[in-house]
Amino acid sequence: MMTAPLRAGEITVPVALGARAYDIAIGRGLIGDLGKRIAALKPGASAAIVVDETVAAHHLKATEESLTAADVRAVPVKVPPGEATKSWRMLEQVCDRLLDARIERNDVIVALGGGVVGDLAGFAAAILRRGLDVVQVPTTLLAQVDSSVGGKTGINTRHGKNLIGAFYQPILVIADTALLDTLPQRDFRAGYAEVAKFGLLGDAGFFAWLEANWQDVFAGGSSSGSSAREHAIAIACRGKAAIVARDERETGERALLNLGHTFGHAFEAAAGFSDKLLHGEAVALGIACAFEFSTHLGLIPGNDAGRVAHHLAAVGLPTRVGDVPGLHVTADRLMDLIAQDKKVKRGKLTFILCRGIGKAFIANDVDAAQVHTFLAEKLA
Repeated sequence: MMTAPLRAGEITVPVALGARAYDIAIGRGLIGDLGKRIAALKPGASAAIVVDETVAAHHLKATEESLTAADVRAVPVKVPPGEATKSWRMLEQVCDRLLDARIERNDVIVALGGGVVGDLAGFAAAILRRGLDVVQVPTTLLAQVDSSVGGKTGINTRHGKNLIGAFYQPILVIADTALLDTLPQRDFRAGYAEVAKFGLLGDAGFFAWLEANWQDVFAGGSSSGSSAREHAIAIACRGKAAIVARDERETGERALLNLGHTFGHAFEAAAGFSDKLLHGEAVALGIACAFEFSTHLGLIPGNDAGRVAHHLAAVGLPTRVGDVPGLHVTADRLMDLIAQDKKVKRGKLTFILCRGIGKAFIANDVDAAQVHTFLAEKLA
């Protein structure tokens, strides 16, 4: 079922997946309509709100009020903030609390939070009672443009990030840009890495627009800033929606969305999935590595890698390991972590590399020795 826009100025981005198609609604103040939208999609359903304690302090009250105003029973399920929440232990606790609350198969789970909550709640929805509908209400920039869209859910293990999970699409995504007003600047910067990624992997014009307008995207609260912010989010969401529609389960083209992630996930794991290095910061570092490695392999002409690193650094994102306080890692350790990447096939390394800005491609069977040499030089 597709939903009609409820507010003037709202941008609606459809994700075309046949019977499982859904909309991404983008605009300010949309959380006030959440209850109406859920009641229209799921008449009579209750809604369990999975939310971390930090987000709950800012946005749980408004979410509950929106639901109860539409006669939707609201059941909050709070979890601790941070990447460590994406664990077997917390997945078990969330599922038990949903069952304790008598959440039924025809009810809905609302994932209210950033990527951690979206991934955890989405995975719980995928497995609880063999599948409940989930509505993603992302509260971070990173989640609004990336993790809430496309149906990837999962948890981390000691072997690496997102290695346990499922493809499970939401029935609706509400990207309320007003929720970003309470986001710490560091978290906003981290999310911006995923915005820039969409330009770098396939839209050189969008990346050039970001170079000229990124300060308005960060400003956000003003009328001009809000317009720039919503434009950037919509462009990133449209780009991802189009790729997901063509390759839902990442058997081909969707792997391009992992630009920067093979290196980035290894850096995240080396940092212990901690606040030492946020996911978006790791992606920025990984993107810089991907462009530098592409240069190392002779794939990129001119100074594209330098241009990318300059822009990421200008917004305050790390582009070198030395930019991350307290991160000490060896090339050998990073190679061990890269070997656990989900894109590894029969032991062969796969990377997303570039022939220029906006010209990413999937490189299968990358020589591990070349990667090791590159990392050793970069870390030195």
